Amino acid sequence: MSEAAANGSSPSPAPATEAPVAELAQLALEEEAAPKVSFSDQFKAFSKFGDTKSDGKLITLSQSDKWMKQAKVIDKKITTTDTGIHFKKFKALKISLTDYNKFLDDLAKTRKVELSEIKQKLASCGAPGVAQVSAGKAAAAVDRLTDTSKYTGSHKERFDATGKGKGIAGRRNVVDGSGYVSGYQHKDTYDGAH
Repeated sequence: MSEAAANGSSPSPAPATEAPVAELAQLALEEEAAPKVSFSDQFKAFSKFGDTKSDGKLITLSQSDKWMKQAKVIDKKITTTDTGIHFKKFKALKISLTDYNKFLDDLAKTRKVELSEIKQKLASCGAPGVAQVSAGKAAAAVDRLTDTSKYTGSHKERFDATGKGKGIAGRRNVVDGSGYVSGYQHKDTYDGAH
């Protein structure tokens, strides 16, 4: 028998072990929810984006603009014209991380935006990728352009009343061997009495 059972008290080690487990679980959730990606890691990723020969040490203006657009830094306050003007002050096609920090500092001062806010947005924008095109506008345009009931002229002749294509018969003038002229509307109405 254990000493706690002999004294008549119940052992209570369970609550002591539950608290650290709960704290560890909470910390694990926080780490999964917001993975810590540094600004320099993002710089390296975006400097390689679209350039197979890049080593991740130098970034171009177009790569910087893609990064800023993805991070939503480029908006009404900061435009691509602003980034171009400030980037060209370095008189180089590609700049390093230290020069990029100077570029961001100069841009933030000129456009009266907090440098820490810009860096935070750039660090937390996610991996480089292409922007998603909204399907709403494209779908409406495609629906309008593929509605066969709105077709006119010779295009209208290529589809039947239900909108199904006629195939080769809709693209070629097929010879009708019935003996009637093409515009005759009373075909097969002549009775055999005559």
